Amino acid sequence: MKIFANRKIKMLFCGIFICVFIFTLVSAVLVVFKVKNAALYVTISSLCMSVTIVILCLKYFVEQHKMMEDAILQMREYLSGNKDVSIECNDEGELFRLFHEVNSLVSILNAHAENEKSAKKFLKHTLSDISHQLKTPLAALNIYNGILQDEAKDYSTISEFLKLSEQELDRIETLVSNLLKITKLDAGTLVLEKSLENIFELTEKVKKYFLFRAEQEGKEIVLSGDETAAFLCDGSWIIEAIGNLVKNALDHTGKGDLIRIEWRIFASIVQITVRDNGSGIDPEDLHHIFKRFYRSRFSKDTQGIGLGLSLTKAIVEVHDGTIEVDSTLGVGTSFTLNFLT
Repeated sequence: MKIFANRKIKMLFCGIFICVFIFTLVSAVLVVFKVKNAALYVTISSLCMSVTIVILCLKYFVEQHKMMEDAILQMREYLSGNKDVSIECNDEGELFRLFHEVNSLVSILNAHAENEKSAKKFLKHTLSDISHQLKTPLAALNIYNGILQDEAKDYSTISEFLKLSEQELDRIETLVSNLLKITKLDAGTLVLEKSLENIFELTEKVKKYFLFRAEQEGKEIVLSGDETAAFLCDGSWIIEAIGNLVKNALDHTGKGDLIRIEWRIFASIVQITVRDNGSGIDPEDLHHIFKRFYRSRFSKDTQGIGLGLSLTKAIVEVHDGTIEVDSTLGVGTSFTLNFLT
């Protein structure tokens, strides 16, 4: 039987067998020789046998419990990040076979983790190369386009087409930039550089970036919140997330509309809201707006590429936060970012 492959189980059964054998032998001798008070001696012998068997079983199960506790401790160490743990399994038996399989599983997981680490490192370098290769020709095209615009000032048709060309180049540049950012987030190669950031300063940078466009389109960006409020985050990525929401608001508002960036600090949550009084989002689109490249049939007139909200969601989630949206057609939209403090 496989159960007897374990040395300790074999010793336990041998001990129980010896106890039973001695008790039987003593009882037989007492009966055969008709010893006076034989019944009393048999009772005492059975008691001794029972106590001995209980002690043997208790010792065995205490040892088993210690082995299991050690194994659990090693597993917890592994889950805590220690990849060099190993459960001792230098004996025979079903339990040690289980420990051996767990050790094999740990080795396989470590190998997969190393392969994934190498793949991420390769992807990081590849993305860096792609970024460089794409940005260089785009920058050159923008320069050429600017030179052509200067040369074609007297030709209205050419100037118009060059302006359209500039817009398309900007769209391509934004698309490439967002694709590289979102791929970096997906690949897990992003390392957050967190520090205590003042929310007013972060939102002020976003406002300044979009201020010229807002003025050109007759819109207003308003900041509202405690100017001393701060929380732990990667400032550059949070600016990116809020900036995408403000850009989205500018895309879906008209002349005279208002875009408000508000923030509030609660006991354990920092809440940042970007609110507008624009066209709102159709109810059938609300469940899809965070999907990549999603284009609503109700927003054909906008210049978006369907990556901004998806990128914002990814940035918020990598900060262990959540994003919520509330919108009413013809009334406006609000996006709320929640971060644990």
